[in-house]
Amino acid sequence: MASGGGDNELEVSNKQVIFKDYVSGFPKESDMYLKTNGTIKLKVPEGSNGLLVKNLYLSCDPYMRNRMKKSTDSLVPGSPIVGYGVAKVVDSGNPKFKKGDLVWGRTGWEEYSLITDLQNLFKIEHTDVPLSYYTGILGMPGLTAYGGFYEVCSPKKGEYVFISAASGAVGQLVGQFAKLLGCYVVGSAGSKEKVDLLKNKFKFDEAFNYKEESDLDAALKRYFPEGIDIYFENVGGKMLDAVLLNMRTHGRIAVCGMISQYNLEKPEGVYNLTHMIYKRVHIKAFVVFDYYHLYPKFLDLVLPHIAEGNIVYLEDIAEGLESGPAALVGLFSGLNVGKQVVLVAQE
Repeated sequence: MASGGGDNELEVSNKQVIFKDYVSGFPKESDMYLKTNGTIKLKVPEGSNGLLVKNLYLSCDPYMRNRMKKSTDSLVPGSPIVGYGVAKVVDSGNPKFKKGDLVWGRTGWEEYSLITDLQNLFKIEHTDVPLSYYTGILGMPGLTAYGGFYEVCSPKKGEYVFISAASGAVGQLVGQFAKLLGCYVVGSAGSKEKVDLLKNKFKFDEAFNYKEESDLDAALKRYFPEGIDIYFENVGGKMLDAVLLNMRTHGRIAVCGMISQYNLEKPEGVYNLTHMIYKRVHIKAFVVFDYYHLYPKFLDLVLPHIAEGNIVYLEDIAEGLESGPAALVGLFSGLNVGKQVVLVAQE
């Protein structure tokens, strides 16, 4: 549906995925719904320095679960889901962006969005890679992997690196960064298919299915008889507890996420923290915004590696905005294989 308006303003239909209400326990598709009867003018309002964009790809990420709880950074019930995405500028009220520019950053789960907070928005300069990569390897997850591994962990050649949720959007990259640096790398994942991917596609030295291990401490001792220098933490809970028993002196733990805890009403305790003391283990949590200033440096590192085939990236693309709720919910039962993306529209 499209109708003409004054000043050549075009009004079009705008399908949206609406967040129904705050969630407890595992999120369900029914916690979101598709609204098809909205409309939007394809023009930035008079006096606004924002952008009107057409969304092309949307990113499904585990952190979004935390925004479904009532907090200072919650999603707004009755409004579209908000997350990272790739979009094309339709109209601009800002001199830094022009019509036709491609951007990635925070946007709405809808066909068109008016973006007024531009500090979380990056112009896409390199288009010789798939645009969907800007929801993953060249976007938020890529910068998360880069900042967490290089800046938080201060890795050195030959160190022993363990990554949990290793086949996900961030983990698959951390492992490849570590291999390029000459580290010994082991990842955990939740299926045989994912374990095979880690070893064969992403070239991890070893990988294991945590669901098949009744004793995680014993599993880690099997793969790390001399202990772990660097743990890239995506899972939390029992995995973190087992890792603490296996850290080497002056080991580093980068806390990126704790997906095992997000859906629990009462988070699990961690019992082995005293092991940090004697081993002088450094644990540091971080968020991607801490490293936005390093984005150009990150691109300088990763783009040549992509071009030369030194880094590979696996995506799981769901087609159509209406597939978004199932794709997002699927993250928490491990249905995705690789980075979960929703294709909204072709450029």
